[in-house]
Amino acid sequence: MSAIRPDELEALADAYAFLGNSLLRPMSQTASVGLDAGFWAAFPDFGSEAAAAAARELALWAEAGSSAAETDRVRDVSVEYTQLFVGPPKPAAPPWETMNRAEGVTVGFGEPTFQMRQLLSAAGLELSNENRQYEDHMGIELLYLSELCRRAGARKGEAASSTASEPVNDAEAAETAGETAPEPTDFITKHPLAWIDFFSARVREAAPDGYFVRLLALTKALLQQQVACG
Repeated sequence: MSAIRPDELEALADAYAFLGNSLLRPMSQTASVGLDAGFWAAFPDFGSEAAAAAARELALWAEAGSSAAETDRVRDVSVEYTQLFVGPPKPAAPPWETMNRAEGVTVGFGEPTFQMRQLLSAAGLELSNENRQYEDHMGIELLYLSELCRRAGARKGEAASSTASEPVNDAEAAETAGETAPEPTDFITKHPLAWIDFFSARVREAAPDGYFVRLLALTKALLQQQVACG
């Protein structure tokens, strides 16, 4: 597989930002483009057959509900969101890494929370945490990954346009720029990709025919494709 180009990193950043925001707030508080089959038909797959298949599943899901009023569909997806990620009495599929790293963990704010807090701080990112989410929420991890991709894309773009005879190493360029954030693929393997299967299984058990099990299938496919391409 060929390495990801700077423009593809920018597109990946946009994709992760959309997916992350979709997991942080119900559709009633965000854009409803996920209800549009055309949106998913045009969603980039970055050369991944799994991502293309997941996007087709989302398009089919959106098309199947297209006869209903949009307000009703937004309400239904928002209810699914609340059931899965909020409760009451408790979320059916807790969206925090700490609670998806091992069986039987029912308390949040563990080591992954501290790791994410440190990563966000090191990258100079401030969490606008009006919903008081732990930092190891899947949505926050994807938003952080989005920023990593943007920065990596900018570095690669600068390296490509450089007239220097020596190739620019991404890690060295980041260090020179004063950044301590990890490379996107390193973060992916250590964090979201390490627990998305467990998380997705919980979502599938609680809402097997819903929106979010399909959204997470697409998320996993994009994460795997980026790691495969390096």
